[in-house]
Amino acid sequence: MNKLELIAPCHFGLEAVLKREIMDLGYTITAVEDGRVTFSGGEDAIARANLFLRTAERVMLKVGSFRAETFDELFEGTKALAWERYLPKDGKFWVKKASSVKSKLFSPSDIQSIMKKAVVDRLKQQYHVGWFSESGEEYPIRVSLMKDQVTVALDTSGESLHKRGYRKYTVKAPISETLAAALIMLTPWKADRILVDPFCGSGTIPIEAAMMNIAPGLEREFTAEAWSHILPKKLWYEAASEAQDLIAADIALKLQGYDIDEKALEAARANARLAGVEGQIHFQKRDVRELSHAKKYGFIITNPPYGERLEDEEAMPELYRTIGKAFSGLDSWSWYIITGYEDAPKYIGRPADKNRKLYNGMLKTYFYQYLGPKPPKHPAAQEDTISPIKSNEP
Repeated sequence: MNKLELIAPCHFGLEAVLKREIMDLGYTITAVEDGRVTFSGGEDAIARANLFLRTAERVMLKVGSFRAETFDELFEGTKALAWERYLPKDGKFWVKKASSVKSKLFSPSDIQSIMKKAVVDRLKQQYHVGWFSESGEEYPIRVSLMKDQVTVALDTSGESLHKRGYRKYTVKAPISETLAAALIMLTPWKADRILVDPFCGSGTIPIEAAMMNIAPGLEREFTAEAWSHILPKKLWYEAASEAQDLIAADIALKLQGYDIDEKALEAARANARLAGVEGQIHFQKRDVRELSHAKKYGFIITNPPYGERLEDEEAMPELYRTIGKAFSGLDSWSWYIITGYEDAPKYIGRPADKNRKLYNGMLKTYFYQYLGPKPPKHPAAQEDTISPIKSNEP
């Protein structure tokens, strides 16, 4: 099986989480940089990475890299790459995105145009033709320039991997599926523990928790599925079969999502149905002021408003005071709060035990972690301390 080098971009701050995911799949990490992890694997790695990675934004097949400070160097460096190995004679190819950081070449449109011409030049020589119909499968090219180092890759995913396919209904400023999954993976939460999101919005965090034993890409398609000359179709079938075998249908999860917006809850319930996990999550209209729970040793993982979603930033201190008061009533629980509001711990009334800086898109946020006590080692001892949830529903 041919060894390939793949690049997986991610949210800034999630590189370590993504690295662990890739290693768990059995692949070798070759580089970890800001916002991306590079790894090597066989042809099956394209299919398995697309299906299984929860925190990657996409999976890209690296074509090559070189240094370029002028457009002539960019043209020649691009032309020198073995494009015929990847692009068939009838392939539809274009430079879908170009990014440049701290490089002498910085115009995306010029970079895209010159690279397209260079690829065409190379393929003319290799295929001995003067014109390409581009009537076949799609091969989107992505290029990044960092300090004049050019990295060229083919996008195997197509739509971003955060688009699992279930979130058809959204509310204002939703958290992305990949970031929601990463937040859960940054905690010690396990399927036998209670998880509550008191600001659940369209339900992304509890839905991602419910899908932790379901491959996130199982219900969607990928651009590289049509690249049979690069990886046989059977590798996609094998990856999907592996994913199906790993689904544990008999796990009884304890997931709850609360919100004060009934429309948000309607969206959350609809999204959970589309994800096939509606029976695993209890959604309820409830103000954070009413937050209480009879069970112990639970988890709160939540994305409350932090000024981006509320017109009046003056409301933030009171909101976070309310959060601190409500959460403190759950004294055996662990709280995990992602927010762009830097003063959140001040108004919560307690410094976080841990704080991790993450980027939600281009927005800097903080993942404040308040760690509760560990539950007793013996399940029976824990069961003696809990009683069924109290519901406000009639």
